[in-house]
Amino acid sequence: MATPRRDTRGIVDAADLFARVDFRLREPAEPLRARVEHYWLIDWNLTEPYVSQVVPHPAVHVVFQRFAREDPFVEVAGVQLGLFTQRLEERGRVCGIKFRPGSFRPFAPAQPVTDWTGRRVRSPGIFPPGHLPAALPAVLTPDDEEARVAALDAFLLALDPRPDPQAELATALVERIRTDRTIRRVTAFARAEGVSVRLLQRLFAAYVGVGPKWVILRYRIHEALERAETERAVGWADLAADLGYADQAHLVRDFTSTVGVPPGAYAQAVR
Repeated sequence: MATPRRDTRGIVDAADLFARVDFRLREPAEPLRARVEHYWLIDWNLTEPYVSQVVPHPAVHVVFQRFAREDPFVEVAGVQLGLFTQRLEERGRVCGIKFRPGSFRPFAPAQPVTDWTGRRVRSPGIFPPGHLPAALPAVLTPDDEEARVAALDAFLLALDPRPDPQAELATALVERIRTDRTIRRVTAFARAEGVSVRLLQRLFAAYVGVGPKWVILRYRIHEALERAETERAVGWADLAADLGYADQAHLVRDFTSTVGVPPGAYAQAVR
């Protein structure tokens, strides 16, 4: 299993976010690393509201949250199909668990992951009785970061899900898409894996929450977003070809529909 990513790919204008909040990624306990990519911890104390935006990954999150003038709560956030937007103001804290794509199903085996797609469900009834109420203060109260990470580890380790070879297969297939830029078509990918397109789609629906085509396109946008933020002069036509688009216009269309602005305008704004 690859080491969890340490970049912040998908965050829109990450530098602006980091200038306003305290954002950290932490690794889970070793027994959890095959299923959990990382924990993400955010603390803020703002003098004026700020809206964060993320181009979502094909991953499910369990998120412990504390906002000003609200009771603390936990929610399951399925794969979000559009731009994920969160308003932050005053003081607050979020401690999130990012599951590896395909790896959430063992923790909630009764339903396919597509049931969570596009949804944010507070206080989900999928965990043992009393498990969430006990975990909430343990995760959100300590100012000590190590204590919060330990509480997240304890929360997941107590669930002790059964092994699921299909979940492991789904996770491996999504990781292959993420790391192999030659994977551009679902039909070719299915053929290379020795399965039918229909079987691949059913596996992704049950364990990832979105189809393989969506995953391929989303990782393309993540790459384009990162290039727009880190390179002074992006050759969009060359990047489009590198990412497997038929032409630059298709990249611009997908980027604009996902992020809300054309890639050139976005690159100029973040610089």
